[in-house]
Amino acid sequence: MNPFIILAVAILAEVFGSSMLKVSQGFKKILPSIGVVAGMGIAFFSLSIALKSIPLGTAYAIWAGTGTALTFLVGVMVWKEKVNLKKVLGLVLIIGGVIVLKLSTGAH
Repeated sequence: MNPFIILAVAILAEVFGSSMLKVSQGFKKILPSIGVVAGMGIAFFSLSIALKSIPLGTAYAIWAGTGTALTFLVGVMVWKEKVNLKKVLGLVLIIGGVIVLKLSTGAH
């Protein structure tokens, strides 16, 4: 399987797990807390598989950057967090960095 598809699974699982952190209310709610553990477990397992083919620095930067951007979007869309110019600029820079790193691998 394409390692970037596996990396995408890792990213989505991490975003899910991070989103469940807010819902868990400090691990006081059982089902969301299980979601945190499951999401992060799947994320790290998938990331470890992707690392068999993708260099560590590239994979981690794509995973962390894309996860950060998607988690930001979840915060805005689901939790109605405020957006301002600095946050948007930061998000654009993260996405730009992820694109450059992806292109630097030579894989499509």
